[in-house]
Parts: sequence; C-alpha cells; structure tokens
Amino acid sequence: MGCEVKRRFLLLYATQKGQAKAIAEEICQQASAHGFEADIHCISETDKYNLETEKDPVVIVVSTTGTGDPPDTARKFIKKIQNKTLPADYFAHLQYALLGLGDSEYTFFCNGGKIVDRRLQELGSQHFYETGLADDCVGLELVVDPWIDGLWLALTRAFISQKEKEIMSNNLRTVSNGVCAVTVDPSTSETPSLVSEIQHLKLEDSGVRSPDISSHKAANGHFVASSQGSEPSLIHSVPPLSQSALNIPVLPPEYIDVQFQESTDKDPTLTSLISEGAVFEVPVTKAVQLTKEDAVKTALLLELDISKTSFCYQPGDAFCVICPNNASEVEELLLSLGLSGKEDCFVCLKIKDGTKKKGAAMPQHIPDRSTLKFILTWCLEIRAVPKKAFLRALVEYTSNTGEKRRLQELCSKQGASHYNHFIREQDVCLLDLLHTFPTCKPPFNLLIEHLPKLQARPYSASSSNLFQPGKLHFVFNIVEFPSCPARPVSRKGVCTGWLADLVTPVLQPSESTRHSSTGKSSALKVPIFAHSTNAFHLPEDLTVPFIMVGPGTGISPFIGFLQHRQKLQEEHADWKFGETWLFFGCRHQDRDYLFRDELQYFVENGILTHLKVCFSRDPPAAADMASPKYVQDNIRLCAKDVARVLLKEKGCFYVCGDEKNMGKDVNDALIDVFSMVAGADKLEAMKTLAMLREEKRYLQDLWT
Repeated sequence: MGCEVKRRFLLLYATQKGQAKAIAEEICQQASAHGFEADIHCISETDKYNLETEKDPVVIVVSTTGTGDPPDTARKFIKKIQNKTLPADYFAHLQYALLGLGDSEYTFFCNGGKIVDRRLQELGSQHFYETGLADDCVGLELVVDPWIDGLWLALTRAFISQKEKEIMSNNLRTVSNGVCAVTVDPSTSETPSLVSEIQHLKLEDSGVRSPDISSHKAANGHFVASSQGSEPSLIHSVPPLSQSALNIPVLPPEYIDVQFQESTDKDPTLTSLISEGAVFEVPVTKAVQLTKEDAVKTALLLELDISKTSFCYQPGDAFCVICPNNASEVEELLLSLGLSGKEDCFVCLKIKDGTKKKGAAMPQHIPDRSTLKFILTWCLEIRAVPKKAFLRALVEYTSNTGEKRRLQELCSKQGASHYNHFIREQDVCLLDLLHTFPTCKPPFNLLIEHLPKLQARPYSASSSNLFQPGKLHFVFNIVEFPSCPARPVSRKGVCTGWLADLVTPVLQPSESTRHSSTGKSSALKVPIFAHSTNAFHLPEDLTVPFIMVGPGTGISPFIGFLQHRQKLQEEHADWKFGETWLFFGCRHQDRDYLFRDELQYFVENGILTHLKVCFSRDPPAAADMASPKYVQDNIRLCAKDVARVLLKEKGCFYVCGDEKNMGKDVNDALIDVFSMVAGADKLEAMKTLAMLREEKRYLQDLWT
C-alpha cells in the first residue's frame, strides 16, 4: 500500500482589527470537512512556523490598514522578506495562495496583500491558486466566499503535484544510486483517490453535491413562510430566499468556558488594556465647539493638561484615546443576556475541555480578574457589525423557528445581499440583533469568542508643545449613526459620543480659540497613550517649503505645524524659513470654517504664506460662477505653484482628512498637476507621485 499523503497546509493571517483572522478561522473550520488539516497561526508568530523549510502548501490572508499599509502584525514578517540580500530563489520551494482584504474606495486597494504577494513572487514562490482581492466597499464575502470554495480543488491539485514530484524524485534517487527504478503501480498510490476527490469537487462547483463532501444545510427541515408584505427587512424574508435551500457556514466550535465569581476586588487598570507603554488619565482644561449650531457636523476642540505626565509629542503626531462603550448600551446588553445583577462578578475564563477549535487561545485583550461590567465597558467592541460566523453561532441559541430561519438566511450564501443591506450597510450590532430576534439568548462566552477588541481611537495633535507647553489639543467631529428599522434611535460614535457627553458641562460656544482662555484642570479625565511614531512631521530643514491640504477637521495637525512655526519665527527672527501653503475647505463659510481667526493671524504675520479656501455648499459669487468647491479644485488652479514647490524646490506635501473621498481626489489632482505643468502622460505623473512618496515628501494622515 502507498503511503498516505499528509493533507496538512499552513494557514497564516495578518490582521489589524480581526477581519483577516476571522476569515482564516473560517477556512480552518471548513478544512476538515474537505479532508485537510489547517495549521493556523498569526503571521507574527514566527516561532511557530518556518517558511524557509515549509514543504506543504501555504494559504495567507492579509488585511490592509491606514492609507495602504500592511497590518501591524505583518510588519516584522515583511521587513524580513524585504531584505535585499535574499537570493531570487529563496522561496523557490514554496507554493502558496493569498487572499487580500481591502476597500476600493481607498487609494491603495488591498496593498497589504499585494506587498506580500509581490515579494513572495520575487523570491521564487509559486502560486497554486490565483490571488483573491476582496473589497469591503461592496462586501468582502462577494470575493471571499467563492475564493474559499475554489481553494479546496486547488489544494487537492497542489497535493497531487507534490505527490508526483516526490515519486519522480524518489525514482531519480534510486537510479542515481545504481538501482533499477521501481515502477509505481497507480492502483497502490494515493493519486487516484486525490483525482477522485477533484471530480467530486468539480461536481460540487457545478451544483451537484458529492455524497463524500459535507453540505451544510439550514437546520430546519421546513421553510418558514414569508411575513406579511412583499418587502424584506432584517427580521422578514420574502421569496425566493424564504423558499430556498440554504448553504450556511460551518458551526464555529465554542472554546471559552466562563464562570462568574463573587468578589470585592478592584477592576484592572486601564494600562492593562494596551500591550506596551503607559496610559495617562489627563484632565480636560478646555472644550470649545468650533462649528455653529446649524452646521451639518459638530466639531469640538478639547485641550488636555499633560504637564504632570511624561507624555510628550511633536506637531503631526497622533495619540490614542481609550474610550468606554456607552453605559446605557452595556446595561441593555446585560439585560438582554439575562446577566443583570452579575455585572460586578469576576469573569473566570479558561479553554473548554475537548474543544475542537484549532489553536484555541485565551483572548489577550481581556485582563485577568476583570468584572463582567469591565469587560463589556472597556474590552469588547459591542458595536461591531456581527460577522457571519457569529450569526451562525447565534442560530443555536434562538428558540423561535422563524427567527432561527432568518438568522440562517442572513449568514448563508444565498442571503449575502440581505446580510450586506440589512446588517453591514446599516451598522447593525449585537444589541440590535437581540432586540430584533428576542428569542436569541446567547451565552456570554459567544461574545468573548466573536466580538473584537474595543480599539483605542487615534487622533491627531492640533497643537505644538513648543507654543503651549504642557497642553495637548485635538479636534473631532461627533460621529452620528442615523436611525434605521433595526435601530429606531440614532447613535453617536463610541468615542466621539463619549467625549462629547463627557465635556458637556464645560463646553464653550463657538468663538476664536486664539482668544479663548485656557481653563483650570477639571475632574473630567481622558485616558490617552502615545501612538506609534510616524513620519508626518515638519521638515527638519526649516528652509524647505511645504504644502498642507486639510479640509474640515483635517486641518487639525496643521494648526500645530503653524503654531510651531510661529514660535520658531518669534524666537529666531534672523532664520530663513521656507514658504507655506494651506488648502482648506468646508461646507459653509459662516458655519464650519474652523480656526478662521487663527488662520488669518498666521497669514497677516507671515507664518502662513498662502491660504486657499473653498466652500462646497455655499452658492458661488455672481462674478465667479466657476469658483472652486473642493480642495482638489484649488490645487488644480494653483498647478504651477504646486509643481514648482514639489518638483523644483523639493518641498513636502501633507494631506490630512477623510481617505475614502478627499484622499483619493487629492491624489488624482496631483497627477493632473504633474501632467499639466510637466507635460507628462498619466503614467509618468504617477511615477513622479510614487517618487515623492518614496522620498517621504508626500505624507498622509488619513482616516475612515
């Protein structure tokens, strides 16, 4: 009999907020049903795998973060493989498949996955399956689901190819040793069984189900009739979906055991919520509303007193705010889970005995000796949009047949468009689901297993420590989530809503922040910690000119830049300084023109050389019907000067603000500028832009 082929494959994921990890875990769970064993690891766990000696196929899931960066968990891996001394055949033995996650509304779509894919190719690796690029703009599952479906056939073929190479290698080795080659009888090798499996998989792909392959159907043997009315909703289904057989995900194995324990000890400190560094709980000394009451968005400026801490920063730096979940939502969740009265109990966690989850591990974002209320308040992102695996798990704890069926539809392949429309696009969270499906009563361990970590929120510093020692300013819009059928009342953003409520007692009305006096330290405190260092800083050479683009609250770091420049010019009148440009835009000149008086002061005192503003919702002046509406319009109007500063004078270009719209539009405007002024075609203009990035002269601080 032939030796059984080891059907193991290495499964790596590089995640920032848990999306890539969740997809990798879904692949891992499906693998056993197709006769494979996934050896799953975070790509950062380099002590648990070794690509230099890996013989089995490798599957990699990589997300993208920021403006096109790989996730933090992939940085060390990428730094290692980008070593220029590695030979071109370094990974020639490796066969792999890669799934990249991204959002096409961002400039560098799926760039995290593309960086890894490109470098592995340069080092000799071979694809055994085509690369998938999933787009969160339209729904990751539109690519992820069919990509995973096709993976099993590709893996089977990869194992056949591997087996054939081993047989050939063994035969050649035998011949080279002076012994007649042994002819392998196909009937005794494993190849026929693998070929047979390929046939089964092909049948499955064409809609015919092989009896050997597990098909995960809806749990109910009958289908619930659609509700009154012809329009579907989160709770109601209509034909044809309500009458369809469903393909639903594999039930994720539960792996956390939860015990509640009475205790009077204190909760962990907030420092225990971050992996390194210190958390500073600093007082709020000033809060100003920068916009008028009739503005579309409400922008606030907060001043924090950092004078009694070791926290330090420079203009352009970002920092993180540790925010709690909304207290009333936590209370509602406790009530819905039937856990009211246990909020002060310690939650004792351990891995379930005999769990079938591969690589089950304790969650690192929940400190030891945490109470139930602490976990729901500070550790879990209870506002997270539930993934399909979570919906599948909730099915098992829903007693009403109609509700159970609808949850199955929402996590099924057939219900993908309903999941997108009724859950993903409307930012439905667990609490919304529990209100909509009242017989769904999940145990607390499901929340720990499926809800991601409550992330600290990054903000750009809007001040200079040189200009205002011991003070840290930042600006933000209060995020609003409108009401929808699943959520009859609108909600504020987790962090911006908490900050706005926190400072309501000390909030000052809109006025010039230049003349707004700094208040005394209050009892209101905000927990912050330093963000990882970035390159979004002023040029070290003060004679280098620079251009700033910051519509709306994107102006925030540039106020810090200009404050810093003002102080330097006051202290060193004989120094030479490069020219400065600011492109600013907002909706209405009289409602949301942030820092208007400050900018005028900077211009009048020679700190800001050129100020270009535009107002997108104001009617154009009668004399100028073609007045610019957006910052990118003004950039094109100033094309010659922009090109001069960047190309002739080797200046720097900074962009801060919304990535999805403005960031991309500014990028396109720069390409147009280089094409117009330098007479270059689009490809050459794009190469010029890439050169600026490489030289760290085109810098972005963009957010979603």
